[in-house]
Amino acid sequence: MRIVQLLKAPESKILEFKRDLSSPQNLLKTLVAFANTAGGRVIIGVEDKTRRPVGIETPLDEEERLCNLIADAIAPRLVPNVELTTVDGKTLLVVEVFLSNSRPHYLRSQGPDTGVYVRLGSTNRQADRELIAELRRTVEGVSFDEMPMPELTVNDLDLEAIRRTFKGIREIDEQALSTLKLLVEHQGKPVPSKGGILLFGRDRTFHFPDCWVQCGRFIGTEKIDIFDHIDIDTLLPKAVDEVMLFLKKHAYRSADLSEVRRRDVWSIPLGILREVIINALVHSDYSQRGAPIRVVFLDDRIEVESMGILLPGLTIEEMKQGTSRIRNPVIARVFKELNLIEQWGTGVRRIFAEAEELGLPEPRIEEIGMRLRFTVYLAKPHRIQTDGQKALSGVESGVESGVESKMAVQVISFLKEKPFSKSEIAKRLGKTKPTRYLNDLMAKLLREGYVEYTIPEKPKSRLQKYRLTKRGKKILRELLE
Repeated sequence: MRIVQLLKAPESKILEFKRDLSSPQNLLKTLVAFANTAGGRVIIGVEDKTRRPVGIETPLDEEERLCNLIADAIAPRLVPNVELTTVDGKTLLVVEVFLSNSRPHYLRSQGPDTGVYVRLGSTNRQADRELIAELRRTVEGVSFDEMPMPELTVNDLDLEAIRRTFKGIREIDEQALSTLKLLVEHQGKPVPSKGGILLFGRDRTFHFPDCWVQCGRFIGTEKIDIFDHIDIDTLLPKAVDEVMLFLKKHAYRSADLSEVRRRDVWSIPLGILREVIINALVHSDYSQRGAPIRVVFLDDRIEVESMGILLPGLTIEEMKQGTSRIRNPVIARVFKELNLIEQWGTGVRRIFAEAEELGLPEPRIEEIGMRLRFTVYLAKPHRIQTDGQKALSGVESGVESGVESKMAVQVISFLKEKPFSKSEIAKRLGKTKPTRYLNDLMAKLLREGYVEYTIPEKPKSRLQKYRLTKRGKKILRELLE
């Protein structure tokens, strides 16, 4: 990309701007993070906020100083491309770092345990022990879920669960377990792999405490008031359907009568959400500790968070274009054999294509706090009914189908002002006289204790009116909140 185009781009996982070298420590952290994550460029001599080139004084001296700083401060040795370029008569210093095969790099002053940084969005984050180990494994070509668990035996795998899962797909014997890499060889004997235990371990959550899914339905658009939740700690392949059942529980379903054969139409994009959930289960970094996979259902969106940032060398833009790198090949292989994955690398691309086809806002992928968040936006808000709305819905059920269900709410609202007769209520509803539906509705509101007569001793009095009870007033307050 030309330098003029870069100056118009925002800071990101692979781009940063600096005015000068007055604070080299932050610059060095960025170079370390770029080398460990996905490469990137730092452009020096640019106003951070305006992107206006201000240039640098004594460019050759600053270039030499920067190269010396990098050589002295970063280990293992890092050799970026450092170039001088001119924009609008101003000389800029461009430092380009590529994803390094010598990672993890670190700041010598902080040491290899605390001086490793990775890039998250436009910021640098200090890597913990698990992430440092992940950086080393990716260089060596070793996946976490392929690693052996030598302290365990084949009996630590739930063989019956494996047979049930693969029933009709393949016979399960020791050879099949080895082919699927649920068993791997260690010092001449077969032992479970980490992936084998993650998928089918008898004590999965003992060995991997965060290998489960937390689902929550929240009220509104903020994660403050939780309405319903469930913890899913079943086998990973089964967890897909369990999560989908939870989402369906809080969605709406209707019939598409335009089809020759009747089919259900859901108010949330089930196909997209299923792909997102599978992606989280397959690509989560199970070496990280601290939190399970989270599925959050809000009024306007559904968020799925999984452990771990993107693998080194992969950016969100590349992910959206269909670039795929398998973090957990053992888990991915099992999901593929179970037809939970159709084709390698196409899931994310399908998600974005289907969202566009359905007219939904574009899904969002973010790296947040060493976790990956996938947000799917809904076509229409899904507001949770309050107790009052549920109660009134129950009052109206069975009164007469095909009539506007908001009438009970309207009646309750009218009576907030003052007592009204049935004829007065009918006129406020736009009717010339009480209908059979209104008669039945008022009888139900009386029975359920939401309204009462003003002359209870004379139910048929021509002066009779209705007023709200304490229960009716409580329901009204809930409706107005």
